[in-house]
Amino acid sequence: MSTTLAPMPVTSPLPTALEGRTVLIVGGSSGIGLAAGALLTSVSARVALLARDPARLAAAVDRLRTTPGASVTGIAGDGTAEDVLDQALDQAGPVDHVLVTAGVLGTGALLDTPRDQVREAVEGRIWGAYGTARAAARRLPAGGSITFSSGHYLTRPVPGASAAIASIGAIEGLTRALAVELAPRRQRVNAIRFGVVDTPLARGALGLADDAAMAAAGQGTPLGRFATAEEAASAALFLMANNFMTGTVVTVDGGQALV
Repeated sequence: MSTTLAPMPVTSPLPTALEGRTVLIVGGSSGIGLAAGALLTSVSARVALLARDPARLAAAVDRLRTTPGASVTGIAGDGTAEDVLDQALDQAGPVDHVLVTAGVLGTGALLDTPRDQVREAVEGRIWGAYGTARAAARRLPAGGSITFSSGHYLTRPVPGASAAIASIGAIEGLTRALAVELAPRRQRVNAIRFGVVDTPLARGALGLADDAAMAAAGQGTPLGRFATAEEAASAALFLMANNFMTGTVVTVDGGQALV
């Protein structure tokens, strides 16, 4: 990989600086990824969503296109496959930022779950992130960024998710290592350590069937509720827009790590 230094642009760190920029969201058909897409279109960024489920992807694209003037592309494919990522980045056109929100937590208890059963979830998260970085680093401009997703279970582990939590730790380590490796190219790498966020994935994983159940479950947190997807996703826009952020893990958990 070239180590030629490129000038780091100095731009406004406000999300409005993302106007006209292109962002590829891996796993952008629901939850935090879709919320990020909505926030990005609201500041006139161009958005490309990469997701596996064509029907859900089409619905997400239609939703984002309700924003006047929105530029949204949907790309169906497996975001953990490097060749798919290469194609998605090429199809999206010159991409300035990449956000990775894909990944699952639950993998099963250590003594009850064979290795092969957790392999897909763990390898998908780690190698998906690594492949995303390889594909993106060849294309991103100076000031471009990659943002990964982490989770607060890394610091507050729960039973039955040891392998998945270990993979989250690997993502944070990869974030810091790549920030150093890609710094000469003036490309930035960060991660967001999310607490529990009110998304369809979280509701399913926690067995919370409706709004009332979600509200009740969040009452024991410091702020009395879980984050909305928009609150969580807003951190990604901050990391994209601020050209002096790299190698950082931003925590958005409403203080959940404190209790």
